[in-house]
Amino acid sequence: MSSSNIAAAMLEKTKELDLINKEQEMILLKINNLHKKLQKSPEAVENSEDNSLETLKLLYTQAMDLSNREANICDFLASQVDSLIELKQPPPLPPLPPRRKTMAKGPKKQVKTMSNTSTRRSLEGEMVAAKVNAEKDEWIVARVVRLDEESKEFEIIDEEPDDNDDVKEDERGEKKYKVGMGSIIPLPRSDDPTGAPEFPPGTHVLAVYPETTTLYKARVVHGHGHSKRKKHEYVLEFDDDEDKNGNLPQRKVAFHNVVALNAANGQ
Repeated sequence: MSSSNIAAAMLEKTKELDLINKEQEMILLKINNLHKKLQKSPEAVENSEDNSLETLKLLYTQAMDLSNREANICDFLASQVDSLIELKQPPPLPPLPPRRKTMAKGPKKQVKTMSNTSTRRSLEGEMVAAKVNAEKDEWIVARVVRLDEESKEFEIIDEEPDDNDDVKEDERGEKKYKVGMGSIIPLPRSDDPTGAPEFPPGTHVLAVYPETTTLYKARVVHGHGHSKRKKHEYVLEFDDDEDKNGNLPQRKVAFHNVVALNAANGQ
């Protein structure tokens, strides 16, 4: 049922509810008048010719019937409001596919990276996007451990390592990589949405796919400041993420999990 049909049905029921309320007022007035009469002349109940008690019982019965009708209409109206709320909700997203380890097909792209030495040193302990497989153009979310001054490489830890990763593993089971400065992209701080760029719709970005720690190419549908509730989430369409009908679902990604993606010659 469309929202207009629901609204029309609700309007008819509210008119009926208004008539019931008016009847209730009239019956309540009659009941109160009988109460006052019996209070002033209690001996009337012993008069066989007085029918006040029978009338009072009838009025009580009518009042109960009207109350039940009122309750039924209110239940109906409440259910119709629920239906309108459901119509406003967006359709559910399809189930998330398992974490993928291959990038989307298409022209090779890369991201602008940090080159200033002092800035690179300040990345220690920060969350970054890191390219750990140049051949597959694979980017993951990682934490910077330190910068090796001699080799000018970053030592990073994968935030969600796979068992088959061909990397060093320390005693705590953490997967470590060493990557060059051109393979590091600082992620916006999660506690500071003002530091995240407001990408215009259509911008190509690199973003963490929901419920994974791997970054994939995507296109911006809405920027992170679009929500009135200020959740600071981008609405994205990921490359090669088509559903069974060939449509690209729109997925919400937190602002601190999205970075700019530029053409190879755009640096």
